[in-house]
Amino acid sequence: MPRPRRRLASTCIGTVTAGLLATGAALAAPEEQSTESDIAMGAYLDYGPPGVARIPFLSNWLGGKEIRVGHTYLPGDQWAGIEGNVSFLDDWAQWRRQRDDRLFVLNVPMQERNEARVPDYQVVQLIRAGADGQYDRHFKKLAERLVALGVPDTVIVLGWEMNGTTYTHRCGPDPENWKAYWKRVVKTMRSVPGQKFKFDFTPNRGTDAIGWTRCYPGDDVVDIVGMDSYDQGPGRNFDEQISQPYGLQQHVDFARAHGKEVSYPEWGLFRNGDNPEYMRRMLQWIQKQKPLYHTITDYCPHGVWQCKQNPASAKVFREALTPQRTGPVIPTPVVPTPVVPTPVIPTPQVPTPEIPTPVVTPPVVLPSPEVPSPAVPSPVLPSPAVPSPVEPSPLEPSPLEPSPLEPSPLEPSPEVPSPAAPSPVAPTPSPVVPSPEVPVEPSPVEPSPVLPTPVLPTPVDPSPVVPSPEVSPVVPEVPAGPSASPSPVVPKPSPEVPSPAPSPLVPKPEPSQPPKPPTPPVPPVPPVNSTEWCVPINFGEWLSKLVGKQSVCVKVDWGKETGFWPF
Repeated sequence: MPRPRRRLASTCIGTVTAGLLATGAALAAPEEQSTESDIAMGAYLDYGPPGVARIPFLSNWLGGKEIRVGHTYLPGDQWAGIEGNVSFLDDWAQWRRQRDDRLFVLNVPMQERNEARVPDYQVVQLIRAGADGQYDRHFKKLAERLVALGVPDTVIVLGWEMNGTTYTHRCGPDPENWKAYWKRVVKTMRSVPGQKFKFDFTPNRGTDAIGWTRCYPGDDVVDIVGMDSYDQGPGRNFDEQISQPYGLQQHVDFARAHGKEVSYPEWGLFRNGDNPEYMRRMLQWIQKQKPLYHTITDYCPHGVWQCKQNPASAKVFREALTPQRTGPVIPTPVVPTPVVPTPVIPTPQVPTPEIPTPVVTPPVVLPSPEVPSPAVPSPVLPSPAVPSPVEPSPLEPSPLEPSPLEPSPLEPSPEVPSPAAPSPVAPTPSPVVPSPEVPVEPSPVEPSPVLPTPVLPTPVDPSPVVPSPEVSPVVPEVPAGPSASPSPVVPKPSPEVPSPAPSPLVPKPEPSQPPKPPTPPVPPVPPVNSTEWCVPINFGEWLSKLVGKQSVCVKVDWGKETGFWPF
C-alpha cells in the first residue's frame, strides 16, 4: 500500500510543474512577438492653433492611432514671419514638449514675397544677396526663438520644392549660389547655443524645372533627404512615379548613397481625384522604405479626413493606419489533473452449480373438439312508413304591420309658430304695382324684389307634411287708389289667377324624371290670401317614387291684432 501513494504524489507534482512551465511560456510569448512600426506619422491640419486642436480628433478617427508629427509653415510674405515672430509657434512648442517621442516639423522660406511670382532675374539677385550673408540675421533670430520655446530639435524643411517654379526661394535661376546660400543659413542657425536642429532637403518628385540633385548643397549641411509627392504627373500611374527620373526610387537611392534618412513632408491626392489605388500604393511604399516621418496634406483636394470629396481613398487610409488591437493575450491556466490509480479488485470466483437436466415427457395429443356451425337468420326488411302531408294553415297578416305595397301615411306637420317676419329662406318676389290707367295684367319684366329687414325666427325642425299641389301663378293686388295712405311694403299672397301656363315670375319646378303612378292624393288648394305658404321639396328620384311630391308649409298670422296687418 505505501508504494501507490508515493507514485500518486510524484505524478501530481510533475504534472503541476509542467503546467506552470507552459503557463510561463505562454505569458512570455506576446512580448517576444510584438512588432510595432516606429514610423512617425502626422498630417498638416492647419498652420495655427486649430491644427494643434485637431490632432486628437484625427487620432480618434484612426482608431486611436498616435499622431507623433506636428507640421506647420512659417509665413513667407515678410521677413518678420520668417524670423518666427508669430504667436502660433507657442502652441506648437507646447504640444511638442508634452512627449519626448514627438517631432515638430517646420517649413521655413528662404526669401520674403515667397509666393509673389518674382521673375527669374530678380530671383538671381536675391539668391546672391543671401549667399553674401545679407539675410543671416533673420535666420539667427528664428533659431533663438525656437530654442527659447523649448523646441531646439525642430526639423527645419528649408526652401522646400526648390526644383520647381512656384516659390521665390527656387534654385533653378542660379543653382551654385543657391547651394552657397543654403550652407550659410544652416551654419547661422547651428551657431545658436542649445540648438539641435535637423535640416530636411525636400524637392518635388520628378524633374520639374531642374533636376533636384543639382541643388543638393552637401552632406555636411543636410540631415534628411525628403520628397513632396502628390498624385499628379509626371507619371500616368504609381509605377511610373517610382521609376521616372528623379522619382521615388531615385530619391531613396540617393539618400542611401549619402547616408541620409528619407522623409515625405507633403503627399496626398491631386490631379486624379479620389484614387484609392494611389492611396494604397503610397502607404505600402512608405511602409517599405521606413522614413523618419511622413505627413499627409489633409485639406481639399489632397486630404482624406478634413476633405470629404475623397471617400474611397479615406477608407483605404483609415484601414491601413488604424492599429489592429487584439487585446492582451491572457493564457488559459493549465490545471493539472491528478492521476488517481484504479484499485485492483479481485474478482471473486463463484462455483457454478450443477443443474440436472430435466426429463421432458412427450405431450399428450388430444382430439380436436367439434365446433358446430352457427345458424344465420335471414334479415327481414321493414316497410317504410310514408307520412301523410299536412297542409299548413295560412298566417293572417298582423294589422300592425303595414302593407309593403301601400305607402305609409304621413303625419301632418305640427303648427308652426307665427314668426315676427317672413322667413328669409324662401322669399316670394314682390308684386309689381301697375299704374291705375293700365289694365291689370302680369308684367313680363321680372322686378327686383324688395325685401324687408329680416328678423331671424327661432329655428324649427321641419317635419314631413302632406304633399301640396303646384303653386298657381299670382297677380299683384292694386291699392285702393291714389288717396290711400302709403304703408310699408310687406309681401302678401297674391290672388289665384287661372292661367294655362306658369307666369314668368314664379318658375314651375320640374322633377328630373316624370313621377310614376301611383299618384298620392292631392290635398285641397289653400284659398287665396291664405296665411299658409307652401314650398315644394325635391327628395330626389328614388325617394320621390315612394313619398311623391312634398312641400313645406308655413302658416303666418297676418291678423289685424298682430300688428303686422299692412292695410
